[in-house]
Amino acid sequence: MSVADAAAVRVRPVREEDFDQWRALYRGYAEFYRVEQTEEAARLVWSWIHDPAHEVEGLVAEDADGRLVGLAHFRPFARPLSASVGGWLDDLFVDPASRGTGAADGLLAALREIGAERGWSVVRWITADDNHRARSKYDQVATRTMWITYDMTPGAGLR
Repeated sequence: MSVADAAAVRVRPVREEDFDQWRALYRGYAEFYRVEQTEEAARLVWSWIHDPAHEVEGLVAEDADGRLVGLAHFRPFARPLSASVGGWLDDLFVDPASRGTGAADGLLAALREIGAERGWSVVRWITADDNHRARSKYDQVATRTMWITYDMTPGAGLR
């Protein structure tokens, strides 16, 4: 994968030595969406990112001083109806103090490049309806779809 640069922000794959800064960003992401995230859960995600056999990968955006200011977690997903593979962007977060610096642009550009290199048919993600700032950015780089998502709890309501 080549490195994407946006202004003074550099995007690269996450590295083992990034844990503390990654964790601070991931904590901010969980807080933004008001999701309780245990340290155990965060360490599990970290292990997935660094396990070559696991589908989840991670990118980080760093500023000119080498400080991590953003993260993205992504993975491939099968698209049976089109008989293709797409990329799913699970998490995208930029430190509030670094928004507007090009970090989100860089992360999305890197993901677009990864998708092209891997032959993905699409890069897809969801966001909260009230995440207006992010949606404004997404409207610039992607097409909003008509699809509505649903969550079903496995095992709930079964006899």
